[in-house]
Amino acid sequence: MTDPSLSQSPLSRLVAVAMAPLCTTTRLFVGTLLLVAMIVPAAAQSPADWIGHGNSAASIASRDSGTMMRLVQPLSDAVEKSVVQVFCNGRVVSLGTVVSADGYIITKRSELSGDPISVRVPNGKKIAARVSAVRPDNDLALIKLDGSDDSEWDIRPATFSNPEPPTGSFVISPGREGFTFGLGVLGVSSRHIGHQGRLGVRFYNTPSGPATVLRVAPHSGAEEAGLQDGDRILKINDLEILGSQAAISTLGKMYPGDVVRLTIVRGDDTIERDAMMSDQAVLMESKNDAKVNGPRNVRLSGFDSVMQHDTVLAPNQCGGPLLDSNGNVIGINIARAGRVVSYALPASLVSAEIISMLEEARR
Repeated sequence: MTDPSLSQSPLSRLVAVAMAPLCTTTRLFVGTLLLVAMIVPAAAQSPADWIGHGNSAASIASRDSGTMMRLVQPLSDAVEKSVVQVFCNGRVVSLGTVVSADGYIITKRSELSGDPISVRVPNGKKIAARVSAVRPDNDLALIKLDGSDDSEWDIRPATFSNPEPPTGSFVISPGREGFTFGLGVLGVSSRHIGHQGRLGVRFYNTPSGPATVLRVAPHSGAEEAGLQDGDRILKINDLEILGSQAAISTLGKMYPGDVVRLTIVRGDDTIERDAMMSDQAVLMESKNDAKVNGPRNVRLSGFDSVMQHDTVLAPNQCGGPLLDSNGNVIGINIARAGRVVSYALPASLVSAEIISMLEEARR
């Protein structure tokens, strides 16, 4: 019997050897690109044309290789003037997506911990900005560039495309100056993600009077704020609390990343503490889990609808647009939730939020 490999061309055998150690998803992606490379004419001007000019298949080692980044570069370049970098208290906290030519930008709300806020626009200038509207349910903030001289900004509003690609589609996450953070695959259809904000305390079961702390969870917002076992919570955000159930109900409405003001009785003293809400999943994970997952956003739950993809993003790379393989803006990256879990708000949701926020900001 003839060995089938003998009937393969040298290029086919090279491709088979190069793709053998890759995961199923990556093999599918590489195979698709190679197929495109074979059928696109040499004179065609498209991202796939890059492969068609004699580049070796063996150079494609992963989705995030230099080869792949160069392949999708034209798609990221097309939205270069729609992506900005957002600073808060002097550090980069997120990306922003330009939504209006008069200086309005949408970004991730929970990363804006206070003033001053500034934005690095596409031409490299840093412009002061302010928050004009927020939508806590989806962790969105609309910020406005200061001033009215739009010739200094060099920005262009992103155009959102509502049809959502099917599961298994490839997506691109661009950054500033046409840089591409990575390629990913949509792994799950759009779905609701309930919020899991937790202060990091357990209470004694008390039906009335101040809610009394039984135990403070390690590495929680409560511990970082200095809460102790036995503390009695009189007020949460200046709202008087009577009984442990009232405290649990009030705190349960808070999102991860929210900061709550606690009025506490400790011994004979009444003190106040600001504590940040944590995500329940983060509080429950082991040290090994935390190492594997790496840095994540403080707010990684509580969204009306998200698309899940496996692009590896840094927490401060959220807030920018998400593209499909045709360069359409199909959503906004909103959270780095796990090792291979990133969330994006779909364009249909974002567009509706933008309309209402712009109306509010321009009143």
